[in-house]
Amino acid sequence: MIERPRAGERAVLVRIGLGAPVDAEEVAEFKALARSAGTEPVACLTGSRVTPDPRYFIGSGKADEVREAAECHGAEVILVDHPLSPSQERNLEKLTNRRVLDRNGLILDIFAQRARSFEGKLQVELAQLKHLSTRLVRGWTHLERQKGGIGLRGPGETQLETDRRLIGKRIRTLEGRLAKLQRQRDTGRHVRREVPVPTVALVGYTNAGKSTLFNTLTGAASYVADQLFATLDPTVRRVELPLVGGVVLADTVGFVRELPHELIAAFHSTLQEARDADLLLHVVDAHDPKCDERIHQVRGVLRGIGAGEVRELLVFNKIDLAGAAPRIESGADGLPVQAWVSAVTGAGTQGLREAMAACVLPPRVRKSLHLDLSAGAVRSALYQRRAVRAERVREDGSWDLDVELEAHELDKIAGRPGVHLLRSAPRRRVA
Repeated sequence: MIERPRAGERAVLVRIGLGAPVDAEEVAEFKALARSAGTEPVACLTGSRVTPDPRYFIGSGKADEVREAAECHGAEVILVDHPLSPSQERNLEKLTNRRVLDRNGLILDIFAQRARSFEGKLQVELAQLKHLSTRLVRGWTHLERQKGGIGLRGPGETQLETDRRLIGKRIRTLEGRLAKLQRQRDTGRHVRREVPVPTVALVGYTNAGKSTLFNTLTGAASYVADQLFATLDPTVRRVELPLVGGVVLADTVGFVRELPHELIAAFHSTLQEARDADLLLHVVDAHDPKCDERIHQVRGVLRGIGAGEVRELLVFNKIDLAGAAPRIESGADGLPVQAWVSAVTGAGTQGLREAMAACVLPPRVRKSLHLDLSAGAVRSALYQRRAVRAERVREDGSWDLDVELEAHELDKIAGRPGVHLLRSAPRRRVA
């Protein structure tokens, strides 16, 4: 059984600076993680070490301080802002006589609380089981241990082996179910690719305002809260963009520094929405003093899942808090690279829509076509695709149209019966 803290538990937080002083911003983020898990931080101990202590990670002296702080404040759980080995976790539990969770275990616990979809719950359970499989020993310390010798073999080892087999079987079952869901997702993506609808994925550091921006752009009502990992399961909606029409907008899970590898592996299929997107809206908290570092951390995760080459539009959100004005900044190729908006007030969101359209709209050519009366269906289709820029009606009722389309689409239409190419124009990109 997986141990998860009960809401309202008091916690002692521990953060050690390895080879450098403790960063106050990282401590504040860890406190936010603890509160997101439902705990109440009652003490926060920090310190510095050159290298981790093999026995306690934080050192024996600091471990004694943690035990005294837990006893003084009546804490039920110790939260350590570092990945701990199973032996380090057990040693701290024996010393403090309290449950100990490292950073990975804490984030897994938050994800377990927030998962709502069937796939999300399976992914979290798989990550938890893989994390727990290396920490089974602590669950059976009440049983007699194997001592060696005839008549001295206790039941503990047998129970541990049984648990390992049960967990291994459950992991294989979950992996099979997730593989089936992955095939279903791939089928859905294949269908979407057959229809020329661009896909835009929202990515970014957790609590940067992705879900709020998603709701503003789509009119959806996704859950929003001022906390880390407020939303976990991906949400997909349709949004209309100028000159482009409908695009698919996907809200993905937020990233955080030192995101556990178990979660990256478990949510690989969910993060594929970002890898297969035509455009990434990288949402950044403009009010965060460490926004440059957050951008670097998110891009590192994107490279790890194979989305490092997808076109990116940086969206600096919360300009109402940062005191900045809404604006769009373009790169050397003339395409937008940065957008400054406020998802709460709506400032700059119209400019963001236009910037998204410019990024997802492929290079087009403008040409003039003459359509006979028999090609009325072609004329209707061109208007539905918003490709007509001008129209002139001839005396016989036929039409001359100035259209903007992708080159291969224009070639197809020019070959239709009753459609004649009048003149060509130089290729250009339409914003």
